[in-house]
Amino acid sequence: MLSQVASSAHGLTDQVVVITGGAQGIGFACAQAFAREGARIALLDIDARALDLACASLREFGAKALALQASVSDAQAVSDAFAAIDRTYGRVDVLINNAGISANKPTLDVTAQEWHRAVDINLNGVFFCAQAAGRRMVAQGAGSIVNMSSMYGVVAAPDRAAYCATKGAVVMLTETLALEWGKLGIRVNALAPGYIDTDLLRDLHKRGRLQIDQLVERTPLRRLGTADEIAEMALFLAGTKSAFVTGHTLVADGGWSRNAYL
Repeated sequence: MLSQVASSAHGLTDQVVVITGGAQGIGFACAQAFAREGARIALLDIDARALDLACASLREFGAKALALQASVSDAQAVSDAFAAIDRTYGRVDVLINNAGISANKPTLDVTAQEWHRAVDINLNGVFFCAQAAGRRMVAQGAGSIVNMSSMYGVVAAPDRAAYCATKGAVVMLTETLALEWGKLGIRVNALAPGYIDTDLLRDLHKRGRLQIDQLVERTPLRRLGTADEIAEMALFLAGTKSAFVTGHTLVADGGWSRNAYL
């Protein structure tokens, strides 16, 4: 159950927050967290049904929520979505660049189509949305962008060439934008989650694609992360409590990327 705070501790009251891939999982957890802080929400997602359900849930709580069906890999669709945000809210204060896909396959078996799809969504989509939000933030003289990378953007893993490459590129894109846009009042940071307990992860477990008990055993904290924990970190990076932080990638993986011992 959502419960809106009287005054946002993160300075997010009435801020316009755009969340891509916002209809489910980590994206929707972020939407709920920002709504609790009194932000106005715009959810961009390719899944129309999930998008409508997510926005309806936020509105039942009393939050303002705009549903935008679009693929982040389509530059024109992204441009149209941000134009709709302009018409509804008139500004963009925060972008949570969350949309992405997993890609797990032996490198020699990856097709050109599979490679391009990972690049289109995980990297091009982040760029298109950051660029669209950045143009508006430059005009405003302020803004905060949080790009969703992954622990596999900072450490390598076999059979994940497309995923590691695109998520690693998100880290470098984040650092580049932070350097370029800092003087314009825009902060750009990234989150790099590890294995998070979501419906998607549970589905992969049921299909035998991964074993949750093995993931937990490999993680120093001996558990999966939660979507709510990642959302809290997004609040921190987006809000005023991190006002002197930019170009940083916050790794939230329970210690996985530091565990070199086998």
